[in-house]
This record gives sequence, structure tokens and C-alpha cells, in this order.
Amino acid sequence: MKKIMEKHLTLREKILENIRDAIITGAITSGSRVSEPELAEKYGISRTPIREAFRQLESEGYLKVVPRKGAVVTSYTQKDIEEFYAIKSILEGYAAKLACTRLSEKEIDRLQAINDKLSELCDQSDIKQFFKIHNDFHDIFIKSADNEKLREMINLLVTRFQRLRLMSLSQPGRMAISVQEHKKIIAAFRERDCEAAELLVRKNAEYGGKVLIDESTCLTDKEMDIW
Repeated sequence: MKKIMEKHLTLREKILENIRDAIITGAITSGSRVSEPELAEKYGISRTPIREAFRQLESEGYLKVVPRKGAVVTSYTQKDIEEFYAIKSILEGYAAKLACTRLSEKEIDRLQAINDKLSELCDQSDIKQFFKIHNDFHDIFIKSADNEKLREMINLLVTRFQRLRLMSLSQPGRMAISVQEHKKIIAAFRERDCEAAELLVRKNAEYGGKVLIDESTCLTDKEMDIW
């Protein structure tokens, strides 16, 4: 039973990874249908792990499961991007302000260690691992804010728009800029400068949205077809 469950999980993770990559690279464009029967045939499996993968991808903002139509790749407008990053900047900035006097020196050292690792991953152009560890950096000060409702709101928001965040970090030069921004944030935490920490975290989030919009030269008010 354990081996069957592990195999099931592996298949689901493989499907998740493949669909994510296809959407991010543009192999599957916005508005395109992702066929459940075709994937079942391709992998030689039942539809159950595929449906589970679809639900996960929907929660991350990659797909929208439409009744009687199936899974469709999500389209985002410029307004969607602006609204997401505006809210993210306010919530995470407030978390940084609260965390500033609560973070222990050990936690700040941990932030530094994470950022050092991010710098290495940037040099290796490893966007997937960079994205994962980048989340750890933010989780430390958000948790240290000691406001569970705030943490829940941020987690729900960033999970729902995970695709946008990954696309933003994938833009040329963005990883290197993120590492530099983190250095300034860490310095503000060490100095216990709460206002500076809040401002830097807010600017960090706002810049994430700006690079997406600036990169999209064909952006319209209807949808971003480059994804």
C-alpha cells in the first residue's frame, strides 16, 4: 500500500511539474484547454492523479477548471497584476514592520544564509530552486510578525498567484536584483529600522509587478496572451 501511494504521489508531482513548465515556457498558452483524457493516455494512468494535479494547479493560479469544459490555462490582465502586487506589498510590508523588533539575531542570520544561497542559485540560473528558497526568506519574517491572521492572508494570496510570482522572478536579471533587495532588507532588520524594513519590502513587491508589466509590450486590458 505504501509503495502504491508513493507511486501515485510521484505521478501527480510529475504531471504538476510538466504542466507548470509548459505554461511558463509558453508551450501551453493562456486560454488553452489542458485535456484530462490526453494526459491519462500519455502517462498510461487513471484520471484520478490528473484531477488532483489540476486542483493543485488551480489553487496556484495556473489553471481554471470549468464545468463541462475541463481545465483551461488562466489568463491575467494588467489589472490583475497591479491589484495582486499592490495588496502583496501592503501585507508583506506590514509583516516586515511588525517583525522588525521581534526577529532574533539567529533569525536574521538565517535570512542572511538564505540570501547567500539565493546568490549561488542566481549564478547557476536555477529559477526553480531559487523560487522555492526565495519563499523561505519571506516566510521567516512573516512568521516572526506574530500575527496569525496576517500570515494566513498572505499565504492564501501568494499561493493563489504563485504563477505570477514565478514569472516575475524568471524575467532577465530579476533574480540578481532580488538578492540585492534582500541585502537591504536584512540590513534594515539588523538596525531595527522598522520604517525602512516596511518600505523596502513594499518596494520589493511592487517591483515584482512592474517587471511583469514592463516586459509585456503586447499587454492589453483583456488578457496577457504571452502566457
